[in-house]
Amino acid sequence: MNTESVNKSATVRTRRAIVKLLKQEGSMDALALASRLNITAMAVRQHLYALQEEQLVTYQEEQRSMGRPAKLWQLTPAADRLFPEGYAELTVSLLHSMTEAFGEEGLDRLLEIRTRQQIAEYREKVPSDGSLQQRLEALAAKRTDEGYMAQIQPLEDGSFLLIENHCPICAAAVACTGLCRKELEVFQTVLGQNTVIERTEHIVAGERRCVYRVRASQ
Repeated sequence: MNTESVNKSATVRTRRAIVKLLKQEGSMDALALASRLNITAMAVRQHLYALQEEQLVTYQEEQRSMGRPAKLWQLTPAADRLFPEGYAELTVSLLHSMTEAFGEEGLDRLLEIRTRQQIAEYREKVPSDGSLQQRLEALAAKRTDEGYMAQIQPLEDGSFLLIENHCPICAAAVACTGLCRKELEVFQTVLGQNTVIERTEHIVAGERRCVYRVRASQ
């Protein structure tokens, strides 16, 4: 491989890493990105401006106590195409067709079948006898495999956040709100009745990510 090809490959990898970090962490400035990627802030800025030209990132200025305002970079909606969407158009079309053919009651039965299948699949991956953190980590790993870019964040009060930075079925979830409602049912069943789960952020509601606060019940 010649030098030009090597440099191009490195550029692609770095820009993918920047996009992934912005997807996972939300808005970040060039210095924070540079620290996470172990490259110079100048190099990060060059990549960000290139991504901006492709309309994949944008920024908002934040006033700092000293010096010029900082640019906080974030992904644009156009960047969603870089992440798996689970055949969005086909899924939405099928949902509409099923509703037309079988009515809302038929769609509800379909969701029930899907929910039972999900619970069975997740139970194979999530240990029923593990600690809450172990169960959540296994659940997050399974969700990440499905494209949700999931992670766990422990909180000081002993509870946890299950964070999903991407929704590969977002278009379908907008068309069929029952999908999101059933997700909570799946999580509750798999994690056990001794847990309390609350959704605190929701992509479908316009937020950047889906977040669930999970704690052991008293």
